[in-house]
Amino acid sequence: MSELQIGTSGWVYKHWMDILYPSNLPSDQQLSFYAQHFTTVEINFSFYRLPERYMFENWRQQTPSNFIFAVKGSRYLTHMKKLKDAIEPLSRLMERASGL
Repeated sequence: MSELQIGTSGWVYKHWMDILYPSNLPSDQQLSFYAQHFTTVEINFSFYRLPERYMFENWRQQTPSNFIFAVKGSRYLTHMKKLKDAIEPLSRLMERASGL
């Protein structure tokens, strides 16, 4: 039987304060709090700028071992290069995202 995971597109939204997040929750604790309520999330940040590997590692450390990340491909690759000559940018993305 298939398993369905429910999450959101990103976890950093100011308007979620007092709705999902307690009003006094520091921003560096939002992902770990989010992971108490959801089992997966899409990383939006990677669409706009490729995070360094240490950021992916940090996100992994803030979540349970069974937490699932969907890494959004960069707009550079999908919109600017239109998936042409994708080997180098995709390799860079995979190397960094392997920190998860």
